[in-house]
Amino acid sequence: MKEKLFGFVGKHPIWVILATLSIAFFAASGAQNLVFKSDYRLFFGQDNPQLVAYESMQNIYSKSDNVSFVVVPADGNVFSAEHLQALKELTKESWQIPYSTRVDSVTNFQYTYAEEDDLIVEDLVMETSRLSQADLTRIKDIATNEPLLVNKIISPEGHVSVVNVSIQFPGKDLNTEVLEVSQFVKQMTEEFLAANPGTQVHLSGMVMMNGAFTEVALKDSATLVPLMFLIVIVFIGFLLRTVSGTFATVLVIILSITTTMGIAGWMGMFLIGPSSSAPTMILTLAVADCIHILSSMFYEMRHGSNKKTAIARSLRLNFQPILLTSVTTAIGFLSMNFSDSPPFHDLGNLVAIGVMLAFVFSITIFPALLTILPIKVKTTEEGKSNAMDKLSGFVINKRKVLLPLMSVIIIASTLFIPKNELNDDFVKYYDTTIPYRVATDFMQEHLSGMTLLEISVKTGVSSGINQPEYLRTLADFSDWLRAQPETDHVNTITDTLKRLNKNMHGDDPNWYRLPTDQEMAAQYLLLYEMSLPYGLDLNNQLNVDKSSSKIVGTFKNMTSNELIELETRINDWFANKASQYQVDIASPSLMFAHIGQRSINSMLIGTVLALLLISVILGVALKSWRFGAISLLPNLIPAGVAFGVWGLSVGQVGMSISVVIGMTLGIVVDDTVHFLSKYLHARREKQADTKAAVRYAFGHVGTALWTTTFVLVAGFVVLAQSTFSLNADMGLLTAITIFIALVVDFLFLPPLLMKLDSGKKEPVQSASSTNYD
Repeated sequence: MKEKLFGFVGKHPIWVILATLSIAFFAASGAQNLVFKSDYRLFFGQDNPQLVAYESMQNIYSKSDNVSFVVVPADGNVFSAEHLQALKELTKESWQIPYSTRVDSVTNFQYTYAEEDDLIVEDLVMETSRLSQADLTRIKDIATNEPLLVNKIISPEGHVSVVNVSIQFPGKDLNTEVLEVSQFVKQMTEEFLAANPGTQVHLSGMVMMNGAFTEVALKDSATLVPLMFLIVIVFIGFLLRTVSGTFATVLVIILSITTTMGIAGWMGMFLIGPSSSAPTMILTLAVADCIHILSSMFYEMRHGSNKKTAIARSLRLNFQPILLTSVTTAIGFLSMNFSDSPPFHDLGNLVAIGVMLAFVFSITIFPALLTILPIKVKTTEEGKSNAMDKLSGFVINKRKVLLPLMSVIIIASTLFIPKNELNDDFVKYYDTTIPYRVATDFMQEHLSGMTLLEISVKTGVSSGINQPEYLRTLADFSDWLRAQPETDHVNTITDTLKRLNKNMHGDDPNWYRLPTDQEMAAQYLLLYEMSLPYGLDLNNQLNVDKSSSKIVGTFKNMTSNELIELETRINDWFANKASQYQVDIASPSLMFAHIGQRSINSMLIGTVLALLLISVILGVALKSWRFGAISLLPNLIPAGVAFGVWGLSVGQVGMSISVVIGMTLGIVVDDTVHFLSKYLHARREKQADTKAAVRYAFGHVGTALWTTTFVLVAGFVVLAQSTFSLNADMGLLTAITIFIALVVDFLFLPPLLMKLDSGKKEPVQSASSTNYD
């Protein structure tokens, strides 16, 4: 079948090109069904325990998706009549945001005070035109001393304020809904800034974070993929000096990407964060197949073969190694399905499909194009062969030094692996060019962090929240939480009850404490709730039957380890001091904090399975379990050394890094397979000794290996420029791993083969046996 395929491609190149383009065009048409999705929940599987807990809390209390307008007045003073009027207008306009259910600002804060026997509940800021300087001073004093406001809605200095809008999406088409809200908010911001020159507005909140996922995906698609195309064109053109070969390679890449994304569209898949980097990876990996075929074709043409014969020999020579490396690369990427994060499943599946499509295109339309396109072989290509001869001579002559030296370097590097700390900082997933990151950093510096924990404390009894013991527990816990070094703000119902108790005792400050009677607490809350305007009720803090309440802690931006440690401290506090209550802790921040650990654990299983499967495939393909076992070393060492280097230089392993071992395992096998296959061919077919076999392997695949490695590293370094750190870190560590793989295959594997294979004779293969030449 293989020979028939090659023969058909050589005899009917036009038909092959037309048929391939037709099929690819039909498949690629599915790409119009692809959409970018803007929902951070998609990073988590449906059975993720943190997601389940968070959604359960969202169902009990009001939804907590939000947009935050961080407003900075031109003169640095929030409490001027002019700026308060601007805030009132922004607060009023915010009710017009699609799907908004609540708006909180310093101007509409429900201030309570006593007037004889009446409880007055009204906006803190009423008519701004009538405000005297004394009124402004009083408002500032109230706002900056109100625990529900300070460090959440207003800075202690009174120079920055927030208008926070709660959003409840219908969820029918979240992508469209998020886009609708984002566009409306940005239009509102532009109009507000035009009406208030000198004022600054930063947009933050979970809705804007959702929008940022789409923003970085589109930005990367618009910049990284074109940049990678340019690099591939320049590198192949420069290294192989062939315009026709470069054109054919680029066409194979385009077909691989568009067909893959089309299939994804037909399958109903979508793009988000990690999966949006699939085209860049496919582009990079598709290059390798073409370079091996081109290199072998040029080698044959330089030695007197005509173009048609050279193409046929190149296909025979490379078919099985390219098939093998494509399969092992696909297996490596498929191991990403063991990750706990669905977008990484999609990334692995898309790249696996793309790699196999690249193989199909490289043995069909690629040789067909080479057949009809004019190709001239430059004699300068011979110089590269001489360079490989020199390198092989160096490795052979210095083998007794290289093997122990490389072994020491490898072992020393792997000793730094424990320096890697499993950690993540989800705010820093975005670089500082993304507006959401800028807004979040500004909030951290001037007001509060973006890290939230929602803590639901359940009594299990209807109206149980009014029990004095329960209220004392909440107050004690809130005081303890405020005292923690990470805490910026705590929102708790006990602060409201203390204020109401003071109000109902003639605003006597001595009565700013919790009511001691359950009936009294219930009456206070009922009276207060009946006085609140629409949209500012207590549903965000209390459940329907008043059996539980929610405390919301806002903290400095923390890493995943710090947040998980804080979660543990909170659980310990309740276990030791209030074990009678059921406590649930949830938030998007906490979900992202746990996902890295869960991904690491699940990916270890996937990596082990991928390693076993690849090892079996190599043992069968190389027709030697001994060489299959030997091949494990150059396949595993690169990841070990790379993680050692990462531990020494970065030291933080997050969600994206957890998939790198499985992913690179398939890629680094490529070099090993091509080198070993040529080595074994020399040993078996040419009866060469180990030194001659090493020299043969360097001469036949050395140039192709370093060329493909160069392009692969360049491709993943381009990915490392992503504005989304999950993609950037994954790209950088993969580039490091692939480069180390080449060094290991050139300087460690040959001395190892000469040491372990010395004196052993390889059986001569029959003509019908599988070989790689």
